[in-house]
Amino acid sequence: MSALVGRRVVLGVCGGIAAYKAVHLCRLLVDAGAFVSVVMTDEATHFVGETTFSALSSEPVRRSLFDDTGAAGAGSSIPHTQLGQNADLVVVAPATAKLISAYAQGFSHDLLTNVLIATRAPVVLCPAMHTEMWEHPSVQDNVALLQGRGVGMVGPTVGHLAGGDEGPGRMAEPADALAWIEANVFTAESDLAGLEVLVTAGGTREPIDPVRFIGNRSSGKQGHALVEAAHRRGARVTVITTVDRPVPPGVERISVETAAEMHAEVTRRAPAMDVVVMAAAVADFTVSTVAPQKIKKRDGLPAIDLQPTLDILAELGSSKPEGQTLVGFAAETDNVADNAQAKLEAKGADLLVANDVSSDRAGFEHDTNEVLILSGRGQTHVGVRSKLEVADAVLDQVLLCRGVEAT
Repeated sequence: MSALVGRRVVLGVCGGIAAYKAVHLCRLLVDAGAFVSVVMTDEATHFVGETTFSALSSEPVRRSLFDDTGAAGAGSSIPHTQLGQNADLVVVAPATAKLISAYAQGFSHDLLTNVLIATRAPVVLCPAMHTEMWEHPSVQDNVALLQGRGVGMVGPTVGHLAGGDEGPGRMAEPADALAWIEANVFTAESDLAGLEVLVTAGGTREPIDPVRFIGNRSSGKQGHALVEAAHRRGARVTVITTVDRPVPPGVERISVETAAEMHAEVTRRAPAMDVVVMAAAVADFTVSTVAPQKIKKRDGLPAIDLQPTLDILAELGSSKPEGQTLVGFAAETDNVADNAQAKLEAKGADLLVANDVSSDRAGFEHDTNEVLILSGRGQTHVGVRSKLEVADAVLDQVLLCRGVEAT
């Protein structure tokens, strides 16, 4: 689970063109499980309307020092104190030169600056301004002063700016800001720090001709949830995937399509890994001869000759380096426990994660899963829950297998 679950976050939005990015950041914070209160400056409303943030956040937008609406300040004539005291985190995105200057000097002229000065919660700024402004000595002095007080700074990055020029001053992307917050503000979960983790995800496609393939229904959601969870818990993660899903900043991504491509990439990287998680649904069979041109219906029923693919998990199990933890997956439709136990013993894996893909809320494409984790220590049942929570449960078992208690 995200470290932001249940946290109260104040999202301050200043008057800059990058305010549109704050809309996305607001949604990401809410999706991560945070209760988000948005505080807009008057200038911010020239770029994004209050209605947008009120619709996406956890309560109506706050703008006035004397506005007592909303859960954080209900019944209070001093909302800046209530917001600041109740916050677990204050994020300002975009943070303009004006805001940075006011915050550094303690100039509390509006609700947002009052909240910043009244809070004892961690504060993270996402600066955004033109290059000349960002590089001005006064701005740099204020940034250094705030950083010396423990204020986090995410960005700015180098890129296209509102005036059409390019340089440092572009606000960090919302996903990168969220990842920075989870990695640097709420860091209780770092039990995988120092480990190299390889995850495979998605289902392979075995071509029949240039337009057709043999595939399976794997969405890659569980594999990518494992990537996210391992990264959040401090591991250095590589993912070999067949699906076009985003990965956290810092994760190495390798895209493949076929079982042969998956085999080549996995076997090349696996020996250097501390943990290998084979979550991908790799095809058991591939087409012996791929037609060079599209097969036409008018030519009659084609004869498609199949041959077995290489068994990647078994190969990894037979050559597993000392100290490596190998995790296999099994998608079953019947006799889940028996089939999974047989696969665990046959493949040489340390852990085997099995699920009944015919079950409600646990099959392909679902956002939830229900799994049985098998090891030499026995079986652990993980009931229906989000795939990210299942990923954490699997990683907890990985740590137990390595003789470490999960934090």
